[in-house]
Amino acid sequence: MENSTTEARNEATMHLDEMTVEEALITMNKEDQQVPLAVRKAIPQLTKVIKKTIAQYKKGGRLIYIGAGTSGRLGVLDAAECVPTFNTDPHEIIGVIAGGQHAMTMAVEGAEDHKKLAEEDLKNIDLTSKDVVIGIAASGKTPYVIGGLTFANTIGATTVSISCNEHAVISEIAQYPVEVKVGPEVLTGSTRLKSGTAQKLILNMISTITMVGVGKVYDNLMIDVKATNQKLIDRSVRIIQEICAITYDEAMALYQVSEHDVKVATVMGMCGISKEEATRRLLNNGDIVKRAIRDRQP
Repeated sequence: MENSTTEARNEATMHLDEMTVEEALITMNKEDQQVPLAVRKAIPQLTKVIKKTIAQYKKGGRLIYIGAGTSGRLGVLDAAECVPTFNTDPHEIIGVIAGGQHAMTMAVEGAEDHKKLAEEDLKNIDLTSKDVVIGIAASGKTPYVIGGLTFANTIGATTVSISCNEHAVISEIAQYPVEVKVGPEVLTGSTRLKSGTAQKLILNMISTITMVGVGKVYDNLMIDVKATNQKLIDRSVRIIQEICAITYDEAMALYQVSEHDVKVATVMGMCGISKEEATRRLLNNGDIVKRAIRDRQP
């Protein structure tokens, strides 16, 4: 076997095929418990990554994930979830995957082996120096990710790498390397398991805390939620109700008058002002609700 943690054999599962279903489940669960502890060790470096991402986002930069296979799919998933959760534009947080959208559900042979493909994909989204490019590769040496990070560096973009091996190749390329050693997989080399779980946790942290930093959260509420279905409409109204301490019907009225803008409705309710005044206050206060509420300027 290759000399890397993600390809090493796991001593705890050498007889996986001889275990009972319950024994296998207990073993997998025990192995999975190592993942958040490994991620915790990366918090100091993730803090730097997120502070930089917030700064670039405020300058008009985008958050771009790039990866192949499971790593790429996780990036696309996180980017897609930011649209309804934080009302981001689909072009502000982007997931780029080797082989394109077809690779989300089918393996695209050889797509991850070409550095040039990543450069072409990043050119297609008009990469700029304001952007943050996060290369995701469990092995830390996927050519597609190497190519993407290398090109991003030449553009002057901020580059971050996420890998599950120490001394990874992509760590040498990225300005902000993140390495999370989760140990050998339950199923040798199947990095969709512990490595994929670690990557998902890290992407959750990056996108969520970045969005907190740019004002898309009030306390721990999704103040910028985009209601695309009845469940999210109900959540939007309940957020207004919770913050303003009013009835559900009163919150619904504000939601409708604000034209379904939770931030505007909340400022209207908290300050007893018109939609136009609430919009002005938000505009003058960086779209941050708490600042807009405290704003008493005429």
